[in-house]
Amino acid sequence: MNDIKAIISDIKAGNLKPIYFLMGEEPYYIDKISDYIEENVLDDSEKGFNQVVMYGRDVTIDEIIASAKRYPMMADKQVIIVKEAQDLSRTIDAIETYAQNPQVSTVLVFNYKYKKLDKRKKSYKAIAKNGLIYESKKLYDNQVADWIRRVLSGKKYTIEPKASQMLVEFLGTDLSKIANELDKLTAVLPQKTIITDKHIEQNIGISKDFNNFELRKAIGQKDIVKANRIINYFTQNPKNNPLVMTISLLNSFFTQLLIYHGLRDKSKGSVAKNLGINPYFVDDYTVSVKKYPMRKVSQVIGFLREADIKSKGVGANQSQGDILKELLFKILH
Repeated sequence: MNDIKAIISDIKAGNLKPIYFLMGEEPYYIDKISDYIEENVLDDSEKGFNQVVMYGRDVTIDEIIASAKRYPMMADKQVIIVKEAQDLSRTIDAIETYAQNPQVSTVLVFNYKYKKLDKRKKSYKAIAKNGLIYESKKLYDNQVADWIRRVLSGKKYTIEPKASQMLVEFLGTDLSKIANELDKLTAVLPQKTIITDKHIEQNIGISKDFNNFELRKAIGQKDIVKANRIINYFTQNPKNNPLVMTISLLNSFFTQLLIYHGLRDKSKGSVAKNLGINPYFVDDYTVSVKKYPMRKVSQVIGFLREADIKSKGVGANQSQGDILKELLFKILH
């Protein structure tokens, strides 16, 4: 996020680059920077003649370069934004010649999502020398909860660990989706609110009692009754609780337990660091490690792999609900 702030600050100060090449696996920040340039570099009166949005599937590199070489009309700058620029991946290296001597009165923005330029290529080196290359990296699962906390802190909100974990487990690592849901929360809750699992349930629709977080906790504690209640709810609401997500999250959990078993230093700080979790949740893992010896953990990971294969229709003709119930029985017994 600090990189983003620095880029935005430079743009605000009028320190504009002739080329912004925004690339990488996480589209959220690519859109953030691109949208800021689109909305703020030119005045409304200048945009009509001097701001163009193109789409990679509809243009060629030669057409983009021809537009970039034009001079602005009655303005100091023109802005050209190429969205979905990854559609130009086969010919993108042809930007090298222009990048070696870009038009200083043009701000050329490439939104190159889900892909990266090869750093060894001349095109990359030319853009890096005369423009700006920003790589937007996808966050790991264990980084997203902290990202949520920082975003909300910037808006003067705090969030309880369970509430942020519910968002991660329901929405995954898609920052755009998460940001949309956070916007919903901050639109209805006053600043300085401490966001809880109840707020998540009331405003986003994720059940605070029947979700993957609670299922993982029930399994970790070997609470058979609670775990069965949750999977029965999942079976009745399969669209909101896809089996593939449940299996993935349980696999991550038991993999973490396997790591825990192998730790020499089992202090709270060491466990949190090595498992990539909030220290708030370490006690839950400590309980689970006692209930699942290493041999059982390895066995459960095997069960999860079998369930994953079955969920894809390989070697079994079972409903998603039956696969989940069978999996739960094997884990808990």
